[in-house]
Amino acid sequence: MISKVYSCAVIGLDGVLVEVEVDIAQGMPSFTVVGLGDAAVQESRERVRAAIRNSGLNFPFKRLTVNLAPADLRKVGPAYDLPIAIGLLLASEQVVGDTAGAIFIGELGLDGSLRHTDGVLPMAAVAREQGAHTVYVPREDAAEASLIEGLTVIPVTSLIELASHVNGERPLLPYGSNLAVPTEEPRFPIDFQDVKGQEHVKRALEVAAAGGHNVLMHGTPGSGKTMLARALLSILPPMNLAEALDVTKIYSVCGQLPKEMPLMRRRPFCAPHHTTSVAGLIGGGAGRARPGLVSMAHRGVLFLDELPEFGAKLEVLRQPLEDRTVTLSRSNSSITYPAAFMLVAAQNPCPCGWHGDNERECSCSHALVTRYQKRVSGPLLDRIDIHVEVPRINYEKLSSVRLGEPSQAIRQRVQNARARQERRFTDTTRGLVNAELGPGELQRHCQLDAAGQSLMKAAVRQLNLSARGYHRVLKLARTIADLAGSEPIGPAHLAEAIQYRPRRTE
Repeated sequence: MISKVYSCAVIGLDGVLVEVEVDIAQGMPSFTVVGLGDAAVQESRERVRAAIRNSGLNFPFKRLTVNLAPADLRKVGPAYDLPIAIGLLLASEQVVGDTAGAIFIGELGLDGSLRHTDGVLPMAAVAREQGAHTVYVPREDAAEASLIEGLTVIPVTSLIELASHVNGERPLLPYGSNLAVPTEEPRFPIDFQDVKGQEHVKRALEVAAAGGHNVLMHGTPGSGKTMLARALLSILPPMNLAEALDVTKIYSVCGQLPKEMPLMRRRPFCAPHHTTSVAGLIGGGAGRARPGLVSMAHRGVLFLDELPEFGAKLEVLRQPLEDRTVTLSRSNSSITYPAAFMLVAAQNPCPCGWHGDNERECSCSHALVTRYQKRVSGPLLDRIDIHVEVPRINYEKLSSVRLGEPSQAIRQRVQNARARQERRFTDTTRGLVNAELGPGELQRHCQLDAAGQSLMKAAVRQLNLSARGYHRVLKLARTIADLAGSEPIGPAHLAEAIQYRPRRTE
């Protein structure tokens, strides 16, 4: 007898419907799973066999064949345990209920219990798109699956519980929606009011947050670069629902979605160590491809401390910084991950850290300083909109009890600037911030008057700006004007944008 149930696979960040066919035939007892499954899928035979037996059900000692269609799609992970088990129970007529329009997802324990499965959110999303009305998931993944509207989510604890539900003996209750918007003020570990001095750096970070621009902070050790970078999170505007779902989908596929947080509400902040591999940064890896840190920082911040120490690995960031996506091509497939992140980097001026300091002498030779600074290539530096010096803080500022401007006030200005951008780009098919403007949007929204054109001409000549640098200055000036509540870009806005460009490229 043949039975059919449905499950899902995850390719990149997108779900794909998988038809699970089970055939029970006469012959020598065997259990075969076909359909291009990886080791975890092949091992499901032992998990399913033990789960059925230990649930008090009968495992058929016949010739069993399980086909996962489409057969040319690579199947990875243990999410097919539950649909295979239900398919076997249907084919052996131990379960006789209707499973049409239902999707089954979950890993089985040997005792028949269901365990957490990665990637439930994109699976539930494709189930809804393909017309399914019900999805059965492990109980701890029900909150995540419920983020997809219009889908009935049934949380399941064990195989025997699900079998009883399908048979109509003990129906399971569906899980409620989990899309409530928090009303309390978010809390952050570092507030801008706690950062002493560095007012010009705070202003640069405010501009960066308002337009989604990349930032590089130069300064001696202990000047506050890392603290300022971590405080940046407190002035970024909250994510809207579409952004939150995109970020949640990435963390779901990576298996790093917090259990107590089925929907990511706070913008991500990723700070990898400089020993992180290229695959860790950009994604991929042996076997199943995974999103890298540039994708996990999507709609948030990627903070690279001690930037020169990353070395040649930094070159893989060039394409994501331009395209806001990462495309991983293999011999048999190509996967694209989103990577619309803000790059915030910090670096010392030399290996000892004191080159150019007024109070401590640098122990590095000129050649060593030059080699150190050239570890970061010119093309990568050209993709960074804001270059800002972070000087030593004097004793008077450090010991002062006066607090600076709180993050809440700065965040409100940033939100107002983002709101102006949202209204301006309502005719586009995607949400844009100024850092993501294309040539067409630049032409329409970044026009300069005669004084601005004269100032820009002088800046191009004196700073030797590339075409990319020219466009990035325009985008930055557009953001500064938005912060000031001005539609035209004035000379003052353009002058501030120009002063954030590096005076020389080492």
